Amino acid sequence: MRTFHLITHFSLGGAERVAANIAESQTHGMEYHVVEIMRGRTAYTPKFIAELEQAGVRCHRSWMPDVSFHFLFERIAALLFPLRMLYIMLRWRPDVIHTHTETPDLALYVFSRLFPFMLRRVKIVRTIHNTRLWTGLPRTAQWVETFFKSRNANIAISDSVRDSYAERFGEVPPIINNGVAEVEQKDYFNTSTPQGVHLSQVHQQHLNTSTPQGVHLSQVHQQHLNTSTPPLGFCLLPEQEHLNTSGGALVSSAPTTPQHLNILFAGRLEPQKGISVLCEVLKMLAGDARFFFTIAGDGSQRTLVEQTLADIASSGKPLNAQLVPPIFGLAGYMQSFDYLFMPSEFEGLSMLSMEASLNRLPVIANACPGLADTLPADWALLAHDNSIDDYRRIFDLLPTADHDALTQRAYDFAKDRFSVRTMQERYEAWYKATGR
Repeated sequence: MRTFHLITHFSLGGAERVAANIAESQTHGMEYHVVEIMRGRTAYTPKFIAELEQAGVRCHRSWMPDVSFHFLFERIAALLFPLRMLYIMLRWRPDVIHTHTETPDLALYVFSRLFPFMLRRVKIVRTIHNTRLWTGLPRTAQWVETFFKSRNANIAISDSVRDSYAERFGEVPPIINNGVAEVEQKDYFNTSTPQGVHLSQVHQQHLNTSTPQGVHLSQVHQQHLNTSTPPLGFCLLPEQEHLNTSGGALVSSAPTTPQHLNILFAGRLEPQKGISVLCEVLKMLAGDARFFFTIAGDGSQRTLVEQTLADIASSGKPLNAQLVPPIFGLAGYMQSFDYLFMPSEFEGLSMLSMEASLNRLPVIANACPGLADTLPADWALLAHDNSIDDYRRIFDLLPTADHDALTQRAYDFAKDRFSVRTMQERYEAWYKATGR
């Protein structure tokens, strides 16, 4: 059976990770292809493609540039996709087409309108990854959702996604939880990867006046770090050699002490991920020697994070945070940190949270749909409505919290519910089920 996964681009992202995890299945008789709608062009793209190809997955690159400035560009990509998809369909004749996220959903819908006869014998599967779909696009939502419902294609990734979809579109889709795996751990801070990044010139003069305090690494030898870094937006893989550039850099170069807890924020710097709350917490804990924050990400709100760090530095307080590029293979570095901070406004079903728990990194999180679902019901590190007072209480508890007990409880919860192989088997059973 030949199955095509349609993704936005070969790059980091929760939906792309789900597609890859399914496509890397080694079930006999299953052949997987992954098709991107917009051409991935990040530092991670070659690594991601190499991983898929090593697992026997055929990758189909796009010629349409990946422009993230506005959803308009994604709609243009979706409108131009059918001609390319026609060639792929005639060349490979898939049995199943499985779409992930709005841009591939829209692309397949447009293809179905132009070439409906090409899909008559093809099973359509569509994973709903988010509790909020088609924001600001009600007419598009009506067209696309009518198509997927008519094909009995929808699968939700969590209770919250299912309930949100049912409330808005009147259908209750089945649920297949995302799956994650335990990953062999490496020491992020003792690799050759730079730990800091250049910030904008307007902020750099402030940031160079203050050096971040050290970080606490659990169960690893602590070393003095002294690194230089490329501009933000040039994302290095952890395996890449040290890159020297001119100019000052925001680096973690102070000796470490056992009192520091190393807090990780990792993700797109976008409103959905609670960046404004992250900045409020950074300001609330500015100069607090108990914590050091590593913020790994990039996005439209990067300047907000940069400005927050610049303001803290210029205030004269010791800067206990650093901004670094996104980390490819993050799951393999999670035990280098003490806690993961996730103040998301909403999620579908957070793979990052599940990966953290399964790789023994406790999560501090907002109790929003799709994120609370990944943690025990009475999890002590949950804030409600992204309350700053809740976060103040949680962070004040961390230095005396039973870290090992929290780690084990989250691990047991994730291990029991989220398995890659279970996810693969359930999707493959769905592909093989008769009927559209």
